[in-house]
Amino acid sequence: MEKRPHLVRREFPPREVSSVSLALLLAAILLLNAVLYLYLSEFYTSSGRAGTDPSLCPFGYFRLGAVKNCSPWLSCGAINREVRKLKCVGEGAVKKVFLSEWKENKVVLSQLTNSELKEDFLHGLKMLKALQSKHVVRLLGYCEQQFTILTEYHPLGSLRGLNETLHIPRYKGMNTWHRRLMLAMDYVSIIRYLHSSPLGTLVMCDSNDLDKVLSQYLLTSDFHILVNDLDALPLVNRSAGRLVKCGHRELRGEFVAPEQRWPYGEEMPFEDDLMPPYDEKTDIWKIPDVSNFFLGHIEGSDIVRLHLFDIHAACKRKDPAERPSAQEVLDTYRKVLTLLIREAAMPGTREML
Repeated sequence: MEKRPHLVRREFPPREVSSVSLALLLAAILLLNAVLYLYLSEFYTSSGRAGTDPSLCPFGYFRLGAVKNCSPWLSCGAINREVRKLKCVGEGAVKKVFLSEWKENKVVLSQLTNSELKEDFLHGLKMLKALQSKHVVRLLGYCEQQFTILTEYHPLGSLRGLNETLHIPRYKGMNTWHRRLMLAMDYVSIIRYLHSSPLGTLVMCDSNDLDKVLSQYLLTSDFHILVNDLDALPLVNRSAGRLVKCGHRELRGEFVAPEQRWPYGEEMPFEDDLMPPYDEKTDIWKIPDVSNFFLGHIEGSDIVRLHLFDIHAACKRKDPAERPSAQEVLDTYRKVLTLLIREAAMPGTREML
């Protein structure tokens, strides 16, 4: 009489556990699919295929803040009347940058500081106008006569401050391997956009070291990346036999691509006329170094690096023609993100079984 309850306890609990496990497993699969959907949706948002943003206004117009209507780019008169400088927040070789105010909105006013570099300044303005998209900082107005450009303000500043930003309590939740990998995706998607831009294949020449690269990009408040400085963006045109050279001085160091370095040895002094030109694959060479910065040294980042080893090795091939395209790099990053999110979710699923 005493054994029957004992046998009942042995026979039925496994069936109950199995039913619960099955329900939990199904819930885990649904959750995993939802997580993948959200991450991949965010990926497409940050690096969309066409490079255009449906929220952008028509060419020559902008929308700022919560305002619903589009306004025309501000002209010289409007900038002089309506924009108030607050303080200088940066200065480079070409321009000085001021945090400013326009109709209670913080904006950025950039002004030429070196008249000898006005062609670079005007080239940057031309690129900024022509490349307006989800990858490029928003243009609000300009005045060619006064060499002035007005753009949208992003309080987190350039990518040089990324690690410091991620240590601020408000943003510590962003300091994860998947968020950092998505920033690397944003960067590669910008390179891809420049390589297939409406103007043709453009090379990001202001990229002779990591610090210089990071200074060219802005971090938005929702943790995406925009290219901000387009002063040095020459055009490659293979059909016309046109390649590029990034400046007229000798470039040194492992960060720049091999084809960007003086090929004739120390015994022969550098001469710009003898320096061979090159193409957009110089940007591909630099992707692993920039991505390594993005990934940082946090839990999970070394696993990401391991999965990216082969594509990064391909980026570092000495022959530019053997390096992958930016699109191929981006496709690999997306596959790695999907794989790692799935792997991160699977251990929990196994425990349920």
